[in-house]
Amino acid sequence: MQTESPVDPRVFTLGDFDFQLSPELIAQHPAGERSASRLLDGTAAPATDRIFRDLPGRLSAGDLLVFNDTRVIKARLHGEKPTGGKVELLIERVLSGNQVAAHMRVSKKPEIGTTLALQGAPGSHDGLCATLLGRWPDADGALFRFVLSNDLGDDPCALMEKHGHVPLPPYITHADTAQDADRYQTVFARNPGAVAAPTAALHFDHALLQKLASVGIQSAHVTLHVGAGTFQPVKTENLAEHRMHSEWYDVPLATQEALAECRARGGRVVAVGTTTVRTLESWVQSGQARGDTSIFITPGFRFQVVDLLVTNFHLPKSTLMMLVSAFAGHAHVMALYRHAIEQRYRFFSYGDAMLLARAQPLGKQVTDGKPW
Repeated sequence: MQTESPVDPRVFTLGDFDFQLSPELIAQHPAGERSASRLLDGTAAPATDRIFRDLPGRLSAGDLLVFNDTRVIKARLHGEKPTGGKVELLIERVLSGNQVAAHMRVSKKPEIGTTLALQGAPGSHDGLCATLLGRWPDADGALFRFVLSNDLGDDPCALMEKHGHVPLPPYITHADTAQDADRYQTVFARNPGAVAAPTAALHFDHALLQKLASVGIQSAHVTLHVGAGTFQPVKTENLAEHRMHSEWYDVPLATQEALAECRARGGRVVAVGTTTVRTLESWVQSGQARGDTSIFITPGFRFQVVDLLVTNFHLPKSTLMMLVSAFAGHAHVMALYRHAIEQRYRFFSYGDAMLLARAQPLGKQVTDGKPW
């Protein structure tokens, strides 16, 4: 296992998380079968090339897999301004009173009070529109607040499901299809609210979940509604100057209890995806089981919950590269990425996965009355 000092004295900058990737290694479509993706096992040296369905053999009875059960919503809507100019909305959050907070792509921002005519489903004429109320949550926010409505009185979630498009990441170049509606969603998704999939969990199918359970590997769920900010580039060399986006999370009581039981029996906590890591570490760090998190995990962070991590390959210079480097060690992660590129692994949301072990002992766990 990669070893580094508990608090790495090195000051990391943005360039430390860069790498060169040929465009043909960016997966544009999912593997034929979810669990047929490749798995780079980086838990021991040398790294081992595996298939994702080999995962049960890399875990032990009593381990606990923790999944993010968020459901991707059809959050991308197209339309036009009264002047005829084109506009695209990417719904980030559903608010109260049929209001939504959304990113807006438009050549010239419309005035507050402007009503945008949105494109409905083919053959639909139900008056789908969005009225601009201002910025959210404040005048400096990157999101805009709209009332989303139609003549039938449908709520925003129903409108998006009927008229919206799957919000594929910017590096996937094709328009969304019926395949994307199925495969850019985990098989256990149940809590709608994400605009990006928890991609490490896309590799799990029902047969694999049954196999894991049959060998004594337990599972639990958290929710983190992944926002579009997950693709937000870091623009400053000084990482401390980067402002993280905020996302809503929930750690149910049943999951808190499952985590405590796992630790008591000597099992390992296996986070499926960086969103699960951010959720669990936010909960323990803040003491709040539900709320918003803008946690920014970089090398030197002391993990308090997670032992193993299943994760996809991430964008260079991204906050997710920083998180996995903090978890498994920067030098080790960069070496794994070099191996993956040489062996032509598939990258990003529809790509292959890695299995990583935590490089350092767990930090001091907070136990002031919580099950953990």
